[in-house]
Amino acid sequence: MRYLDTGAQFRAMTHWMLSHGIPVKDPADVAAHAGTPEIVSGTDPLDPTITLDGQDVAGPIRGEAVTGAVSPVSAVPAVRARLLELQRRIIDDALLAGGIVVEGRDIGSVVWPQAEVKVYLSADSEARAQRRALEEGGSDPSSIAATQASLAARDQIDSGRTTAPLTMAPGAVHIDSTYLTLDEVIGKIAALVEESR
Repeated sequence: MRYLDTGAQFRAMTHWMLSHGIPVKDPADVAAHAGTPEIVSGTDPLDPTITLDGQDVAGPIRGEAVTGAVSPVSAVPAVRARLLELQRRIIDDALLAGGIVVEGRDIGSVVWPQAEVKVYLSADSEARAQRRALEEGGSDPSSIAATQASLAARDQIDSGRTTAPLTMAPGAVHIDSTYLTLDEVIGKIAALVEESR
């Protein structure tokens, strides 16, 4: 099966806006430029890639500047419409080749509501902050607290937006990973896939 991280696409769009001096908190300006960047997602699960105008941006899109700006950019309907079209095209192509796992906040509710398996994966804010801080190389208490505040702010923005708000999709299975290991989460999701077959 293929793999698609839709969050990387929103981050790539945000990186392009920042790199071109577009004020990311101005929805009209962001919307006016949403069709310009060329975003390409590689769907090899062993080596997923993301390029922006032909350049690999897998590293830069994970930086603080993009992390701090991705929610307001993602809330712009023109951005969501542009990336929705791209995501559905990638999913269509992958289904012809054996299937795809798609990761994102509105996949089961908006992007592909007909998905055979839908998972709403959650964890409490402290666990999420600790995991994110470790991914980003920081594990001191102030780093974790800052990450927790950033995640909470993003959740609030994503839950309150009018276009594709963060919500559990109908038919999704809720997995709370707060006290689960990565292998346990994978096992639960793999079991859901097997059951669906």
